[in-house]
Amino acid sequence: MNVSDYNSCVDQYSDGLYRFMLKNTKDKDLAKDLVQDTFEKLWRKLNDVDAQKAKSYLFTSAYHAFIDHTRKQKFKGEYTEVVEENHGYTTNSNNLKEVINMALEKLPEIQRSVIMLRDYEGYDYNEIGEITGLSESQVKVYIFRARQTLKNYLVKLDTVL
Repeated sequence: MNVSDYNSCVDQYSDGLYRFMLKNTKDKDLAKDLVQDTFEKLWRKLNDVDAQKAKSYLFTSAYHAFIDHTRKQKFKGEYTEVVEENHGYTTNSNNLKEVINMALEKLPEIQRSVIMLRDYEGYDYNEIGEITGLSESQVKVYIFRARQTLKNYLVKLDTVL
């Protein structure tokens, strides 16, 4: 890979990589940081990475950076303020995007990642396996379970109201 290939990778894959990280982290600044770190890793390994496999390398590195960050955060305690909720009936008008995002948040981390790689980014099962380090059959199982969970969540009447 040379510098022009690297610049081409930045142009082609930065938006998709950012969307993938934003869906996983739900934090714009953290997603930007992880994407920047991923491109920095690619820059450091410029001579080692084949230009044809750069997209896979980027998504794999970003996924591993996200997992590392998540593991670090588990050891840190967070102070959360208690908020009183009104449990009465309200007429919320959730649009479809909000409902889908809430459904995605209900998924376990690994299921959310594989479903996003498959349905949002368009990777095939083998590529997802390479990115996540799972076998192709494990990827299929996680995607099936994620879709079942999403289906059950989205079909409930409470979600729509």
